[in-house]
Amino acid sequence: MSYTYKHPRPAVAVDCVIFGYDHRLEEPDLQILLIERKLVPFKGKWALPGGFVQMSETLDEAAARELKEEAGIEKVYIEQLYTFGATDRDPRGRVLSVSYVALVNLEKHRPSAGTDAEAAEWFSLNKLPALAFDHRTIVKTALERLRGKVRYQPVGFELLPDEFTFSELQSLYETILERTFDKRNFRKKMDSYGLLIDTGGMRRGKPNRAAKLYRFDGKRYKTLEKRGFSFEL
Repeated sequence: MSYTYKHPRPAVAVDCVIFGYDHRLEEPDLQILLIERKLVPFKGKWALPGGFVQMSETLDEAAARELKEEAGIEKVYIEQLYTFGATDRDPRGRVLSVSYVALVNLEKHRPSAGTDAEAAEWFSLNKLPALAFDHRTIVKTALERLRGKVRYQPVGFELLPDEFTFSELQSLYETILERTFDKRNFRKKMDSYGLLIDTGGMRRGKPNRAAKLYRFDGKRYKTLEKRGFSFEL
C-alpha cells in the first residue's frame, strides 16, 4: 500500500564550491570555479555549478553529476558542506540547497562549460563577480570550512601539483590562512610528520638556484590516521 502526503514539498538542489590554487603566479592565488548560467533565473550571471537532485540519485551522486555536466570536472576530492534553506533563496519557489566543497589540482583538471552553462572560468577569491542566488554566502561558508580543515587534515595537498617544492607548500597554507609562517618552524613541523617523499627531482627557479621536489605520501597518512595520528598546523 502506498502513502501520499498532500502538504507542499520543497525541491532539493546541490551547489558546489570548487577551490583551485594557482602556484604559478607571482602572487599565488586561491581561486573558485564559476559557471555563466545559460537558463533563467539569473541567465547570464555567474554562479556555482549545481542543479536539482533527480529522484533516482543520492545527494553525492547529484553533486558529482553536476560537477561533470556543468564544469567538466570529475574524480576530485569533494565533501558535503552545509544545507541552505532560506525561504527566499530561489525565485522559482521553495528550494533547499545542499552545498559541497571540492578541491582541484589546476594542472590536472581543465574546466569546460556543459549543458546548462555558457562558460566555466576560474576567478580569484578576492575578485569574484556578483553571484546568483545566495551563492556568495555559500562561498563564504565554504572558505571558513577550508580554513578550518587544513589545520587538522592534510587536504591542502589536493590543491597542489603531484610534485611541489617546500616553498610552494608553505605558500599554499599562507594563502589559505592569510598568515605568514616562519620558514624554519614550518619546515620542522612538516618534516616531523614524515608525510613528504623526496622525489629526487629539482625545480629550476632563479639563475643558479633550484629547489627539491616532494610528493605527499597519502598511503602513509592513511596508515597513521588509523593509529590515531593527528595532523595539526
